Amino acid sequence: MIVIGAGKASAAMAQAVERNWSGSLSGLVVTRYGYAVPCKQIEIVEAAHPVPDAAGMHAAQRMLDLVGHLSSDDMVLCLISGGGSALLPLPAKGLTLDLKQHVSRALLASGATISEMNCVRRHLSAIKGGRLAAASYPAQVLTLLISDVPGDRPVDIASGPTVADATTSADALSIVRRYGIELPPAVLDLLESGRGESVKPGDPRLARARTVTIATPQMALEAAAAVARDAGIAAHILSDAIEGEAKDVGKVFAGIAHQVAERSQPFAAPCVLLSGGETTVTVRGSGRGGRNVEYLLSLAIALEGHGRIHALAGDTDGVDGQEEIAGAYLSPDSLERAQALGLKPKDMLGNNDAHRFFGALGDSVITGPTLTNVNDFRAILIE
Repeated sequence: MIVIGAGKASAAMAQAVERNWSGSLSGLVVTRYGYAVPCKQIEIVEAAHPVPDAAGMHAAQRMLDLVGHLSSDDMVLCLISGGGSALLPLPAKGLTLDLKQHVSRALLASGATISEMNCVRRHLSAIKGGRLAAASYPAQVLTLLISDVPGDRPVDIASGPTVADATTSADALSIVRRYGIELPPAVLDLLESGRGESVKPGDPRLARARTVTIATPQMALEAAAAVARDAGIAAHILSDAIEGEAKDVGKVFAGIAHQVAERSQPFAAPCVLLSGGETTVTVRGSGRGGRNVEYLLSLAIALEGHGRIHALAGDTDGVDGQEEIAGAYLSPDSLERAQALGLKPKDMLGNNDAHRFFGALGDSVITGPTLTNVNDFRAILIE
């Protein structure tokens, strides 16, 4: 069996395959720098995320080469998790890695949703949008997915390298124009010409490809709820698919938390409110960004130091934005301590500088590589 894959959890997945498969294995998996784990039969390669690099590009080409000459008797096991889009940056014909990096940076700063970003990525790629499975035909392809996207849509997890894509180059162009992203001429030409079209539903090359989702954000939230209930605290899952501008989501959640604390609606305290999903940050300032800390700082400002409300927010992969920081913790006295340090929360939020805010308080949450990725995790504890 040939094992291939990409994502922040893919190396840990490959290790699990080796431990549980009795037959012979070979293959190649690419993960983020620092996320490799020892494997004996499956080669593990590390590459850059979220802005791609040459290591990821070369790994993607090697994967296509591995599956390009298989027969109907062969089996391909594909291990896909969040982060795979950046880790498989093989440019479509006519593009370069430099151009892909340019577009990646622009998308990350635009405020586009993960689904929108991945739509654009699929139409600039030589491996995403079903192309990896198409290259494996006529071999059987089984993809195991760990979801990091709202809705758990396979086409949005690592931009769907082994699944059909119903979106078009025209859809990608519409997204680019909606967010005012200026594209280099070669990229614009590829999209306008339709040469970047992905593999569509009904394509016979995908007839022997199937996917199984093995872990999701909802599963993570249910596990967290069980921990809370074991501690005697009522737990309520609000949603596993929250999207929107991070600072706006923070304001909304502050309103909900305040209503619980002061009105016992829609739940009575003590309780914990849990949510997942993936918010966005439109970077306008000179700060370091980070959607979880931006959400948390907005929440803090709106709560105005409420004495019975605590919160935690972080990315389950251990990286919030482009920082090696998972997220942060908010306590009832966070704003008071910030004032004593001369920090200005509203100014720092406007400058996309929430990482510096929580770092100055000593309240950053740093986990290191978690070797998994089921999107953002948010908890609000109301005493």
